[in-house]
Amino acid sequence: ITIVNAFLQLPSPKNISYFWSFGSLLGLFLAVQIVSGLLLTLFFSVSDPFSTVDFIMRDLSNGWFFRFIHCNGATFFFVFLYLHMFRGIYYFSFIRSNLVWLVGCVIFVLSMAVAFLGYVLPWGNMSYWGATVITNLFSALPYVGGEIVLWLWGGYSVSLVTINRFFSLHFLLPFVILFFVLVHVILLHDKGSNNPLGVSSSGDKVFFHNWFSFKDFFGFFIFFIVGLILVCYFPYLFMDEANFLLANPLSTPVHIQPEWYFLPAYAILRSIPNKLGGVIALVFFVLVYFLLPLISFSHLFVGFQYNYFHQVVFLVWVVNFFILMWIGAKPVEPPYVTIGQISSFFFFLYFYIVYLNYHYNLKSY
Repeated sequence: ITIVNAFLQLPSPKNISYFWSFGSLLGLFLAVQIVSGLLLTLFFSVSDPFSTVDFIMRDLSNGWFFRFIHCNGATFFFVFLYLHMFRGIYYFSFIRSNLVWLVGCVIFVLSMAVAFLGYVLPWGNMSYWGATVITNLFSALPYVGGEIVLWLWGGYSVSLVTINRFFSLHFLLPFVILFFVLVHVILLHDKGSNNPLGVSSSGDKVFFHNWFSFKDFFGFFIFFIVGLILVCYFPYLFMDEANFLLANPLSTPVHIQPEWYFLPAYAILRSIPNKLGGVIALVFFVLVYFLLPLISFSHLFVGFQYNYFHQVVFLVWVVNFFILMWIGAKPVEPPYVTIGQISSFFFFLYFYIVYLNYHYNLKSY
């Protein structure tokens, strides 16, 4: 009861908007993923995963419903995860509390790992080749890369042994994410939330309930309806048709691509023709978020999100992010290769531009 009261009576800035509701929506969909995943594990078999999925869909009472919730729930989770991160970047939330931001970045990395592991489990043809391509990236590491790949595979190719390992990790890592989410929330409550103005709101706060709890419940209701429509009427919208075929090492899909939330990273990986260079770029796609707190060494400059130059550059960067997503779903051929290289360059250039602009304005201030 004390913990619940601490959440309900949490002093929150009065001027935060619906953009601050993405965190609670992430918590909701994390719970949905864990519960639906636990129910699916009761019937999943690593010895014959493809047939198990078929059994869940066709013969298990309401099995299709829980599988579609789990598959499409990942889509909602990453939608809100990206929105949550983009909001933090735009409003410079990492300035207020570096530790809160860094823990959030760890959650982002773990979420990507869990999503990839889950994508392999149905043992469809795209899942098989996606796992082969991604795990092969470790072979680019000097000296130890080949050994790491063999260890991940449990043999000389992706097989049911690999599925067994991936299933164990896919089951355990969500609870690690849950732990870091709790740490993230505790640290956030200790430091307090940022606000759209970027200024101190210590003297202008209200209790979380019922001022903001109703905002969160409104978001829950809206996306509950949207989720039901997606699950019941468009369940295959984000699924690849190649995954309806059993994994076949002798039949490579014409175009191998991951789920939509990996496409920007995949486009950056492919933009560099050198394998090791592509892996390094992929690592920096994630690492750059960890480096964001280094942009600022002072809390004096506030409200930087209202700098016009920053607003324009941020908008272009978001559009560029969607261009990378589009390129990742295209074949490796002209003109997509050139567009992907230009977009990848600007993706990283944005953070350097923000760094220079921030410090230029800080000195002026």
